Amino acid sequence: MSDHLSNPHFLARVEHSRSRMVKIVFPKNTNHYDTLFGGTALQWMDEIASIAAIRFSRQQTVTISLDAITFKKAIPSGHFVELVAEVVDVGRTSMKIQVDVFLEAMDRDFREKAISGGFTFVAIDAERKPVAVEWDKPLPPSLRGEE
Repeated sequence: MSDHLSNPHFLARVEHSRSRMVKIVFPKNTNHYDTLFGGTALQWMDEIASIAAIRFSRQQTVTISLDAITFKKAIPSGHFVELVAEVVDVGRTSMKIQVDVFLEAMDRDFREKAISGGFTFVAIDAERKPVAVEWDKPLPPSLRGEE
């Protein structure tokens, strides 16, 4: 991995595929401490990581690993969370996605990183076999904001 990090097609795909999702933490998403269930956070993180991987490659992908998930701050009910996913590296068939989860207050200007972690996805074909990640083709004008 990483010999392509300065390739303009790679960089354009990274920029285009950066994905964000905002959720409200409702009581149904919380544990007995009234904070977000860790499993729910992981589900949301996997979802946004999957979106970033697919937007980057425009291929079918599957999660193959979660790397070093760090829960830095409990997220209470009644707050926003913003999940941000970005492709940080690509191998022949795999993509590494960094996901950061930010806690944001609803009633004041406050935001801080609460959870972070890495996800690895593999591109697959119709038979669910690994295939090469197609990162080196240029983005069409409609995805570059030119139309």
